[in-house]
Amino acid sequence: MAKRINSLKVVLAEKQRTNKCLANDLDINPSIVSKWCTNPSKPDITLLLRISKLLDVELKELINKEFVESL
Repeated sequence: MAKRINSLKVVLAEKQRTNKCLANDLDINPSIVSKWCTNPSKPDITLLLRISKLLDVELKELINKEFVESL
């Protein structure tokens, strides 16, 4: 089985941002962002839109095949 690549984790690394920084920007607990980055859970589409604006990336950069299949 191929290792799943987490798009949010990749974008955060590219933007040199931490989970904690994103959590602060979203006013949520950092453990939630950590779970998003390690795949146990995913943000809903509303949060993904906010994240894309905060990180200045296209929404499609945050959505991967596994996310779409989970909808």
